[in-house]
Amino acid sequence: MTYTIATIIGARPQFIKEAPVALALRKSFKEIIIHTGQHYDQNMSRIFFEDMAIPEPDYNLNIGSGLHGEQTGRMLAAIEDVLIKEKPDYVLVYGDTNSTIAGALAAVKLHIPTGHIEAGLRSFNRTMPEEINRIATDRIADHLFCPTKNAVSLLNDEGLKENVFLTGDVMYDTCLHFLPLAEKRSDIIRKLGLSGKEYLLMTIHRPSNTDDPQTFSGILKAVSESPWPVVFPCHPRTKKVMNTPSVKQILSKIKHLKIIEPVGFLDMLHLENHAMKILTDSGGVQKEAFFLGKPCITLRTETEWVETVEAGYNIIAGSETHRIVEAIQNFMPSHKRLNLYGDGHASDKIVEIMRGFLVS
Repeated sequence: MTYTIATIIGARPQFIKEAPVALALRKSFKEIIIHTGQHYDQNMSRIFFEDMAIPEPDYNLNIGSGLHGEQTGRMLAAIEDVLIKEKPDYVLVYGDTNSTIAGALAAVKLHIPTGHIEAGLRSFNRTMPEEINRIATDRIADHLFCPTKNAVSLLNDEGLKENVFLTGDVMYDTCLHFLPLAEKRSDIIRKLGLSGKEYLLMTIHRPSNTDDPQTFSGILKAVSESPWPVVFPCHPRTKKVMNTPSVKQILSKIKHLKIIEPVGFLDMLHLENHAMKILTDSGGVQKEAFFLGKPCITLRTETEWVETVEAGYNIIAGSETHRIVEAIQNFMPSHKRLNLYGDGHASDKIVEIMRGFLVS
């Protein structure tokens, strides 16, 4: 008997996680990919499928952007229609986006077994929509696939002990698989005129940083004091704040800031691998920095990836100008980097757990 797995994805981090899992899944199962269209910009979606050879989605729901409740509700209804039509044996969701919670809700209400990849993460900041999505998805999913020991421990503290599995991180699988390809194919550093030069890499996309021009300006003021060039792939959400007077005034004074369009995974991995330091409010980029042994300056007041901080490779700087400046100038890893995210075979472990459940 061939079992059918419905994979629900919709945002850049999920495309990255899906790549190694799809390879593992398709050795044993039929996979249906449902793309919600949460990220629909060419540079945030299509390019990742091309770079990483992810199979074409079987369904693209084209949900697009919107308020959280509106977007999640439209996703829920559209995903439910597909699941009723396809009748999969199992549903996989990833991470902490609106696509994640919508997919899990649709599956659970239809009594379809559901697995949550990247379960057990907590920032303990309930003002973040991602935190609510994580908590809710962990509560309703049947199988919780955890990337770290800390994630398992946090779930246990919440009373979730059944069907909790330590698998390692599928993003680590992705990094190991694609880094040699990125080093071979990407020439973005040359195109930016940075060959042989030291530079910083920065990404900003969270509403806490982009929705308030004053907060965003504080980050830019810190960057203006960097003695090195700063490469800034600009998220579509971040572009909206660029045209406010206070931000435009600061930007006009920063000569070494290279603002570029969002880049594909191979170019991003290449940029990360050759950066001196990385500044970000992205959870995924924090991890990629750790995988590559790069000092990471997190532009948030907390992180769900606490292991990277405890290991001495990540510092929480928030959006305060003086703290970011201090980190740019002085922060360096304080310990030998440990292998905290598995052995690069998390995808195979997840698929093996699923197979055991489905054939039992």
